[in-house]
Amino acid sequence: MEARRLTKMALLTALLCISAYISFPLPFSPAMVTALTLVATLTGLLLQPKDAFIVFVVYVLLGAVGLPVFVGGTAGLGKLLGPTGGFIFSWPIAYTLLSICKGKSQNFFSYAWRSIVITIPVVYFFGVIGFMLVTGTPLWAALTAAMFPYIPGDIVKCLVAAWLATCLLYTSDAADEL
Repeated sequence: MEARRLTKMALLTALLCISAYISFPLPFSPAMVTALTLVATLTGLLLQPKDAFIVFVVYVLLGAVGLPVFVGGTAGLGKLLGPTGGFIFSWPIAYTLLSICKGKSQNFFSYAWRSIVITIPVVYFFGVIGFMLVTGTPLWAALTAAMFPYIPGDIVKCLVAAWLATCLLYTSDAADEL
Protein backbone atom coordinates (compact mmCIF):
# COMPACT_ATOMS: atom_id res chain seq x y z
CA MET A 1 0.00 0.00 0.00
CA GLU A 2 1.19 3.47 -0.73
CA ALA A 3 2.02 5.85 2.11
CA ARG A 4 -0.71 8.37 1.29
CA ARG A 5 -3.43 5.70 1.33
CA LEU A 6 -2.18 4.20 4.62
CA THR A 7 -1.98 7.67 6.16
CA LYS A 8 -5.60 8.41 5.24
CA MET A 9 -6.68 5.10 6.72
CA ALA A 10 -4.73 5.67 9.94
CA LEU A 11 -6.03 9.22 10.34
CA LEU A 12 -9.63 8.17 9.79
CA THR A 13 -9.23 5.28 12.25
CA ALA A 14 -7.87 7.74 14.82
CA LEU A 15 -10.74 10.15 14.11
CA LEU A 16 -13.25 7.34 14.67
CA CYS A 17 -11.65 6.60 18.04
CA ILE A 18 -11.61 10.26 19.07
CA SER A 19 -15.12 11.03 17.85
CA ALA A 20 -16.55 8.29 20.07
CA TYR A 21 -15.74 10.52 23.04
CA ILE A 22 -17.91 13.33 21.65
CA SER A 23 -21.23 11.98 22.83
CA PHE A 24 -24.13 12.51 25.18
CA PRO A 25 -26.86 10.20 26.42
CA LEU A 26 -30.59 10.43 25.91
CA PRO A 27 -32.46 9.64 29.14
CA PHE A 28 -34.77 7.06 27.58
CA SER A 29 -32.27 4.96 25.60
CA PRO A 30 -29.02 3.06 26.15
CA ALA A 31 -27.76 4.41 22.82
CA MET A 32 -26.00 7.77 22.77
CA VAL A 33 -25.89 10.69 20.36
CA THR A 34 -22.31 10.76 19.09
CA ALA A 35 -20.01 12.36 16.54
CA LEU A 36 -18.89 8.86 15.60
CA THR A 37 -21.59 8.51 12.94
CA LEU A 38 -20.43 11.73 11.25
CA VAL A 39 -16.84 10.48 11.05
CA ALA A 40 -17.99 7.02 9.94
CA THR A 41 -19.94 8.56 7.06
CA LEU A 42 -16.96 10.72 6.16
CA THR A 43 -14.76 7.60 6.16
CA GLY A 44 -17.11 5.81 3.78
CA LEU A 45 -17.10 8.79 1.44
CA LEU A 46 -13.35 9.42 1.44
CA LEU A 47 -11.96 5.90 1.20
CA GLN A 48 -12.11 3.15 -1.38
CA PRO A 49 -14.33 0.21 -0.31
CA LYS A 50 -11.47 -2.13 0.67
CA ASP A 51 -9.81 0.61 2.73
CA ALA A 52 -13.08 1.60 4.42
CA PHE A 53 -13.74 -2.03 5.35
CA ILE A 54 -10.24 -2.39 6.82
CA VAL A 55 -10.63 0.82 8.86
CA PHE A 56 -13.91 -0.33 10.39
CA VAL A 57 -12.69 -3.86 11.11
CA VAL A 58 -9.59 -2.41 12.80
CA TYR A 59 -11.82 -0.04 14.81
CA VAL A 60 -14.09 -2.89 15.99
CA LEU A 61 -11.07 -5.08 16.82
CA LEU A 62 -9.43 -2.26 18.80
CA GLY A 63 -12.54 -2.00 20.93
CA ALA A 64 -12.97 -5.77 21.18
CA VAL A 65 -9.49 -6.22 22.68
CA GLY A 66 -10.18 -3.59 25.32
CA LEU A 67 -8.97 -0.25 24.00
CA PRO A 68 -11.55 2.39 25.02
CA VAL A 69 -12.57 3.42 21.50
CA PHE A 70 -16.32 2.85 21.61
CA VAL A 71 -18.87 5.51 22.49
CA GLY A 72 -18.10 7.18 25.80
CA GLY A 73 -14.70 5.49 26.11
CA THR A 74 -16.11 1.99 26.51
CA ALA A 75 -14.60 -1.22 25.18
CA GLY A 76 -14.65 -4.97 25.30
CA LEU A 77 -16.72 -7.90 24.20
CA GLY A 78 -19.42 -6.92 26.69
CA LYS A 79 -20.02 -3.76 24.68
CA LEU A 80 -20.09 -5.68 21.40
CA LEU A 81 -22.57 -8.19 22.83
CA GLY A 82 -24.63 -5.53 24.65
CA PRO A 83 -27.73 -3.57 23.59
CA THR A 84 -25.80 -1.35 21.15
CA GLY A 85 -23.51 -4.06 19.74
CA GLY A 86 -25.65 -4.47 16.61
CA PHE A 87 -24.88 -0.87 15.69
CA ILE A 88 -21.14 -1.46 16.03
CA PHE A 89 -21.25 -4.64 13.94
CA SER A 90 -23.21 -2.80 11.23
CA TRP A 91 -20.51 -0.20 10.55
CA PRO A 92 -18.11 -2.30 8.44
CA ILE A 93 -21.08 -3.32 6.29
CA ALA A 94 -22.93 0.00 6.09
CA TYR A 95 -19.98 2.28 5.45
CA THR A 96 -18.22 -0.11 3.06
CA LEU A 97 -21.50 -0.29 1.16
CA LEU A 98 -21.55 3.53 1.10
CA SER A 99 -18.00 3.52 -0.26
CA ILE A 100 -19.01 1.06 -2.98
CA CYS A 101 -22.14 3.00 -3.95
CA LYS A 102 -20.91 6.59 -3.58
CA GLY A 103 -20.58 6.95 -7.34
CA LYS A 104 -18.13 8.88 -9.47
CA SER A 105 -19.81 12.25 -8.96
CA GLN A 106 -17.98 13.94 -6.11
CA ASN A 107 -20.59 16.52 -5.20
CA PHE A 108 -22.55 17.35 -2.09
CA PHE A 109 -25.99 16.25 -3.29
CA SER A 110 -24.79 12.89 -4.58
CA TYR A 111 -22.89 12.17 -1.37
CA ALA A 112 -25.70 13.44 0.87
CA TRP A 113 -28.54 11.38 -0.53
CA ARG A 114 -26.43 8.25 -0.88
CA SER A 115 -25.17 8.44 2.69
CA ILE A 116 -28.71 8.96 4.01
CA VAL A 117 -30.32 6.23 1.89
CA ILE A 118 -27.56 3.65 2.37
CA THR A 119 -26.10 4.00 5.85
CA ILE A 120 -29.11 4.90 7.98
CA PRO A 121 -31.27 1.90 7.00
CA VAL A 122 -28.39 -0.60 7.23
CA VAL A 123 -27.16 0.68 10.60
CA TYR A 124 -30.64 0.73 12.11
CA PHE A 125 -31.54 -2.68 10.70
CA PHE A 126 -28.61 -4.34 12.49
CA GLY A 127 -28.79 -2.03 15.50
CA VAL A 128 -32.48 -2.51 16.23
CA ILE A 129 -32.29 -6.29 15.74
CA GLY A 130 -29.31 -6.47 18.10
CA PHE A 131 -31.11 -4.25 20.62
CA MET A 132 -34.20 -6.48 20.49
CA LEU A 133 -32.21 -9.71 20.88
CA VAL A 134 -30.18 -8.49 23.84
CA THR A 135 -32.91 -6.66 25.73
CA GLY A 136 -35.91 -8.78 24.78
CA THR A 137 -37.72 -5.62 23.75
CA PRO A 138 -40.59 -5.88 21.25
CA LEU A 139 -40.15 -4.25 17.83
CA TRP A 140 -42.14 -1.06 18.42
CA ALA A 141 -40.46 -0.39 21.77
CA ALA A 142 -37.03 -1.01 20.21
CA LEU A 143 -37.78 1.37 17.34
CA THR A 144 -38.96 4.01 19.81
CA ALA A 145 -35.92 3.65 22.08
CA ALA A 146 -33.10 2.93 19.65
CA MET A 147 -34.09 4.42 16.29
CA PHE A 148 -36.77 7.12 15.99
CA PRO A 149 -35.10 9.73 18.26
CA TYR A 150 -31.80 9.45 16.39
CA ILE A 151 -32.88 9.68 12.76
CA PRO A 152 -33.03 13.51 12.51
CA GLY A 153 -29.54 13.85 13.98
CA ASP A 154 -28.19 11.12 11.72
CA ILE A 155 -29.58 12.91 8.67
CA VAL A 156 -27.86 16.12 9.78
CA LYS A 157 -24.59 14.22 10.36
CA CYS A 158 -24.84 12.68 6.88
CA LEU A 159 -25.30 16.17 5.40
CA VAL A 160 -22.31 17.54 7.32
CA ALA A 161 -20.16 14.55 6.31
CA ALA A 162 -21.17 14.99 2.65
CA TRP A 163 -20.21 18.66 2.81
CA LEU A 164 -16.87 17.90 4.52
CA ALA A 165 -16.05 15.11 2.07
CA THR A 166 -16.79 17.38 -0.88
CA CYS A 167 -14.60 20.14 0.56
CA LEU A 168 -11.76 17.75 1.37
CA LEU A 169 -11.85 16.12 -2.06
CA TYR A 170 -11.81 19.47 -3.87
CA THR A 171 -8.95 20.65 -1.65
CA SER A 172 -7.07 17.40 -2.29
CA ASP A 173 -7.62 17.69 -6.06
CA ALA A 174 -6.37 21.29 -6.00
CA ALA A 175 -3.28 20.29 -4.03
CA ASP A 176 -2.55 17.48 -6.50
CA GLU A 177 -2.51 19.99 -9.34
CA LEU A 178 0.19 22.10 -7.66
